[in-house]
Amino acid sequence: MFAGRFVAIFFTGQPGRLQRHSQWPWPSLRLVEFSPYCIRRHSYARVVVQADRGGGSFKVHQVQLLMNKFFADSTFGGAFGAVEFAENPEPRVPCVLIVDTSTSMHGPRIGELNKGLKVYRDELLSDALAAKRVEVAMVTFGGRVTRKVDFVTATNFQPPTLEVVGGTPMGAAINTALDMIEERRKQYRENGIAYYRPWAFLITDGEPNDQWQPVASRIHAGERQKAFSFFAVGVKGANMEVLEKLSARKPLWLQGMKFAELFRWLSSSQQAVSRSSPGDEVPLVDPTQGPHGWAFV
Repeated sequence: MFAGRFVAIFFTGQPGRLQRHSQWPWPSLRLVEFSPYCIRRHSYARVVVQADRGGGSFKVHQVQLLMNKFFADSTFGGAFGAVEFAENPEPRVPCVLIVDTSTSMHGPRIGELNKGLKVYRDELLSDALAAKRVEVAMVTFGGRVTRKVDFVTATNFQPPTLEVVGGTPMGAAINTALDMIEERRKQYRENGIAYYRPWAFLITDGEPNDQWQPVASRIHAGERQKAFSFFAVGVKGANMEVLEKLSARKPLWLQGMKFAELFRWLSSSQQAVSRSSPGDEVPLVDPTQGPHGWAFV
């Protein structure tokens, strides 16, 4: 139950034709059901809430949401966030994947990357605590920048099937990802949710065809302020000189097409972080060493 005045924004109508309904002035609200599901690669959710209008009078609302449109609007996402965080108040381990989907990633590369994303989801779901604490978002850049997945817990993460197209607007993609981190941190603070330092994780096999120098300054400033941790991984063909200027830590080369091993390492690292306390420094396994290594310098 929520104490005090709670303002929520819901919708009526069919998926894809959602209309803003009304603000909610009633003093308490309880989530009865939240059931996410997918139809033709679109994410929906059935939401049932019960509102106490005082004097023992209750009203039940059932809402069907097209989630990828819903969360694309930060106003709507903020309103829904209160319910989301009330149902799962665990500290969050946020990570935004910044993935190159330009034409140079065609063929086996994009296929192995898609397989790796499914491994990533499955590995996170194998850890009950990480499934509730780790949040995943995704930005792709191929021809244009796309907010492919907004922040969701691992439990609700459905890896999209990525396809290649166009050039490499890497600078704009990184800026978009960092904006998403700032928005999410604001939502955590507004809802009293503890969180670990967010990760921004870049995977690319090319070089930017847009202005990337300003975002390099933003990355280094954010690292100094401990606002996030930025990681860069280069697939064969990547311009590592640019990645070294972008990242405050040494960028790594991917060994061949070991995307599955990369995502297992990422999941394992986030599981370790999720078992710590926010603010703790958690040592990461060296990805260049051992039989499960996937990278080289």
